[in-house]
Amino acid sequence: MATESASKILSIDGHEVQITNPEKLYFSSQINVTKLELVQYYISVAPGALAGIQDRPIVLKRFVNGAEGEAFYQKRAPEKRPAWLRTVILSFPSGRTAEEIAVDDTSGLAWIVNLGCIELHPHPVRSGDLDHPDELRIDLDPVPGVSWDDVRRVALEVQGFLDQVGLRGWPKTSGSRGMHVNVRIEPRWTFTQVRRAAVALSRAVERRAPTLASSKWWKEERHGVFLDYNQNAKDRTTCSAYSVRPLPDARVSTPLYWEEVPDCNPADFTIFTVPERFVKIGHPHAEMDASPGSLEKLLELADKDEAAGIADAPWPPHFRKAEGEAARVMPSRAKSAAKKIAIKKRRVKMPLITVANSPDKAAALAGLERWKAKHADIASLLAVDDVLVDSMRGRSSTWTRIRINLHHVPEEQRPPQETPEPDDDPTREWRERWKKQGPE
Repeated sequence: MATESASKILSIDGHEVQITNPEKLYFSSQINVTKLELVQYYISVAPGALAGIQDRPIVLKRFVNGAEGEAFYQKRAPEKRPAWLRTVILSFPSGRTAEEIAVDDTSGLAWIVNLGCIELHPHPVRSGDLDHPDELRIDLDPVPGVSWDDVRRVALEVQGFLDQVGLRGWPKTSGSRGMHVNVRIEPRWTFTQVRRAAVALSRAVERRAPTLASSKWWKEERHGVFLDYNQNAKDRTTCSAYSVRPLPDARVSTPLYWEEVPDCNPADFTIFTVPERFVKIGHPHAEMDASPGSLEKLLELADKDEAAGIADAPWPPHFRKAEGEAARVMPSRAKSAAKKIAIKKRRVKMPLITVANSPDKAAALAGLERWKAKHADIASLLAVDDVLVDSMRGRSSTWTRIRINLHHVPEEQRPPQETPEPDDDPTREWRERWKKQGPE
């Protein structure tokens, strides 16, 4: 039980918010940041942070042991919560529902950060209409080895395409290796329609910059910067503006002006530098709500793709198979999928082996290095894109899977699949049960 001396009471917006264990280190591997300092950071940028989460149901991604500890996702609002904190009932693709927190003010923001929410994960809907998103989310996710320059180039291609279809994008660093571009839209399209528009956009940008951008869902097919259209599927969330990311230097997902994009460096935006930036220049996305746009041109483009025989792109694995969706199977494992579509196409099997599975990314990467040391001759033949580092999202946590694509290695030299080391897949048992029983 926390004692009075082990907590601190903050008076915010007329409410008292208790910060438990305020001196607990939430960042300690490279810098020292306490829980109280994290709360104070969010208070200092509250107008900007609230602009991204206010009146939206929010998934609580909790790092109760700090940034170096394992996180878990909590969709349902804690039973013990202040009476002044609002909730909404959100439905999921499975048919289940959950009562989720909706943050309205700085006191609510401080309260969820005290729970260990280092980063903020709102849904793209407002509480008044939970079925029609008001935000199209473009997530630029570079594959391993791709440079930040390429991420910026793809972001500018996104800006150019949005201009063509009459939409305005609002860029921000992801706080990690990528970039986000959010588009405010009129809340009159369903999640399915918004995702369909995002697929069309991703494919259009890939056509504009085929050597830089990729719309391919399967990681073994990707190159360059992946435009993750599935971030627009219902029940998916991304970190919002001014979110602190659990990286050693406490980087921040920072809103930008477009003129900043060509020269920006994500390492410049941290918990220490962003508050001063916010005081000096304010919130670059302050006018986002003033310019909602229409998805009609993107949906017309989606219709053209469909008429040309381009099937729907794969959905996340826990979604029910959609009408018109191609076979949901990795290309390397596809054997008969080509028989199920109108145009028969032989698919190339990619020689993939798994070398590490672990909830601890550092442990998985260490396993990769051990594999490279053991197979030094083989490792020298690999291209950058041949190492697939996948951040896998389970039911309540994330874990890391590392695979090697051996297609650049002569067949007679390819090592066999061995037991990954480490081999700790926290979803294995659940997936086996799902195969037998179906989703809940």
